Amino acid sequence: MFRRREAVPFAFVAEADSFRSNVTPPPRQRASASQLMGRTLIGLTITAGLVGALMLGMPALETGSSGQAQQSEASQGR
Repeated sequence: MFRRREAVPFAFVAEADSFRSNVTPPPRQRASASQLMGRTLIGLTITAGLVGALMLGMPALETGSSGQAQQSEASQGR
């Protein structure tokens, strides 16, 4: 079934820009020293994990030049 579409007045959007609230949000609490240390340790752990995975994965991504040399020597001997 088709839904009936009605025109939506967008005057409220224009009025919302000029509206200012007199209610201020509460100030944000500052992070404690233990929270900052925890965030730092989590960041360092994630970074170390990514660097370690990259270091261990790089040899597998390299193209083996020794394998190509062995193949070319075997083909020359025939």
